[in-house]
Parts: sequence; structure tokens; C-alpha cells
Amino acid sequence: MSAITRYYQLIGFVTAARRCLATGVACLALFAGPRAALAAATGGAAGEPWQSLPPTPSLPTSAKSGYALVNGIRMFYAVFGQGLPVLLLHGGLGNSNYWGEVIPILVRNHYEVIVTDSRGHGRSTRTAEPYSYELMASDVLALLDYLKLTKVDLVGWSDGGIIGLAIAMRHPERLRRLFAYGANSDPSGARPDMEGNATWTSYIERTRGEYRQLSPTPQDYETFLAQIQAMWAQQPNFTAAQLKRITVRTAIVDGAHDEAIKPEHTRYLARTIPGAKLIILPDVSHFGMLQNPQEFSDAVTNVLK
Repeated sequence: MSAITRYYQLIGFVTAARRCLATGVACLALFAGPRAALAAATGGAAGEPWQSLPPTPSLPTSAKSGYALVNGIRMFYAVFGQGLPVLLLHGGLGNSNYWGEVIPILVRNHYEVIVTDSRGHGRSTRTAEPYSYELMASDVLALLDYLKLTKVDLVGWSDGGIIGLAIAMRHPERLRRLFAYGANSDPSGARPDMEGNATWTSYIERTRGEYRQLSPTPQDYETFLAQIQAMWAQQPNFTAAQLKRITVRTAIVDGAHDEAIKPEHTRYLARTIPGAKLIILPDVSHFGMLQNPQEFSDAVTNVLK
């Protein structure tokens, strides 16, 4: 259980205790644990993990970090631990901090973990070129060259998973394994109702604040959001024939309660990519690395081993 999960359980327990003392409400639920106490305090069932968006963690202390000058941009990166290199790619609108609870687990499992902010995201700059997955994939390859890494395992979440698929199709020699979480191969794979989902809406609002805090162009979020949404509406456009040519050992992974990707599309990817392994994490959504980082990391390490 992660520190963040324990923190929220403790908050729920304390809230319930205070309400019991203040109102005289029966307190037997406290002895059933923090989750039951939270239900007693709120008058209903405690929220499930996939219905929440835990706080974005900070990055741990890195062995080294900096900016790679690639493709006309300054691309932020950080490196942690020692061992076989694993590159973590975040989702659209996000940044590398979203891996903050996954990194220590992978380091304890003897991996060298590399994170980066995609162009225009987080701390990285961008050029005037329109966003595309092919362009961001070329940034990643240039970063690997900058770091003198000939081959890595790649763990991609959402847009990061799409970038991983693009690299697997065009440059399979750079990847040992691909763990693609919450990815789609064309716009039809996205759920049409995700904009009305409370967790997804919370994510959009959160990234606005994170962009203002981290970006070298903090006032440009609305333009940034519009440009990324335009990319999502038109890209990616990977054909079944392209997916069938992937030779990298691939795991197609998602949460059982993903707000953004259709479950049938996830199954299509796993069915179409030769030898792909389908993994569905049972109690999380599109944000599995936040909602249950241990479960997410266990899935990663099982695939990489």
C-alpha cells in the first residue's frame, strides 16, 4: 500500500472520529477500519480507487537531471537508480511527476529509471511545429541518443503509450519491451463520454495548475490544451497492418475502469499486435499509477522480467 493511500485512509478515519464525537453518531464502524469509518462519516459507501484522482507526487531525488537539446527544444529528463534502463513516458497534458510513486519501486527492483517531459509539457519547451506522435517519438529517440542508451524498456501511459507504439513500429531495435497503458491506435478508440467524467475533468483542471507551475511559458495553457485536443481528435492513425508488424515484446495494459479508452479497443490492440499480452488492472482507471502505484508497478516488473 502506498504512502498516499495510507494518508487518505488516515484522513478518513480521523474525519469519522471527529464526527462521532461531535454528533453522537454510533462509532462501531471505526473498529472496522478507516474505509468503513469514512463511509460512516459521509453517510454512504467510501469511494472506489478508480473514482478518485490522488495528488500528483513529486519526483524523488535523482542521480542526474537536466535538459537535452534535441530537435530544436530543451527536453527535461531525470535519471534514478542503477540497472537495466527503463524509460517512463507520461500522458498528454501531464508531466514526469506523475511517475513519482512508481520510480522508487522500480529502483528497488534494480532498474535505472529515466523520466522525461514531452515537448511543450512540464518543463520542456517546444517549437512552432504542430504536435504529433511521430514528432514526439523522434524527440524520445534523440533523447536516448543524448543519454547514450541504445536500447531501453519503455513504459508509456496514455500518449506515452502511443509514442511507445510509434517507436515499436518504426524503430524496434531501440526497445527491449513495451508496456503500453491506456493507449489507443486511432481516435475511434477514445470514449466519447470522457469529457463528462468527473475524474477526467479533475485531471484537466489539475494540469492547468501544473502547467503554470512548471512550464517556461506558464500563461499559454489554453493554447496548449487546444493544440493537444486537436491532436487527439485526429491522431494517432496506426493501421492494423502496421500493428501486425510490431516485433517488440509488448504488453497492452489498462485499468478496468478507464474513463478515456474503450475496453474493446484495448482488446483490439492486444489481439492485433503479434504475441501481445493483455493485462487489465482491476481497481483503477486511466490513472493507475496514481490510484494504485504498487499494483501498477507490480504489473510493470512482471512484464519486464
